[in-house]
Amino acid sequence: MTTTTPTAAIPGYKTGTWQIDPSHSEIGFRVRHMMVSKVRGRFTEFSADLVTADAVEDSSVTVSIDLASIQTGNEQRDGHLRSPDFFGTDENPTMTFRSTAVKPQGDDWVLEGDLTLKGITKPVTLDFELEGVGPDAFGGYRAGFSATTVINRQDFGVTWNQNIEAGG
Repeated sequence: MTTTTPTAAIPGYKTGTWQIDPSHSEIGFRVRHMMVSKVRGRFTEFSADLVTADAVEDSSVTVSIDLASIQTGNEQRDGHLRSPDFFGTDENPTMTFRSTAVKPQGDDWVLEGDLTLKGITKPVTLDFELEGVGPDAFGGYRAGFSATTVINRQDFGVTWNQNIEAGG
């Protein structure tokens, strides 16, 4: 039996095709660095389309990220991340996500899909939260979302490591 959440249960919900607003959006990450700290970074070039359907579960998301647009606040590190040791952006310029299912989970949602990085595609699940929907100050209509997941970079062929004195 399939359970469908009525769109009326989501105040302001509208069906249609939505494009990401890059000036109000961010695709970021956090990774462990040298076993003692965490490095945060983001990608500055990306695109995304969200298609909202009459039944929320029939909606879909497609995201494309320009891997060369990585920024961690350290240009030397960013250059290394673009190299074949990590993303190999000359051969693999984009990372993509294509949803395969949208499912309710409590007050929020789970977004299942296929993540492709370095030519390797693996299923991932994102915790997906609707932040709000409504008119903007310019006569348009906006929707806000956030999504998070955890991946193992080695699953996608990003395996470079350097031994350090402290171990790891």
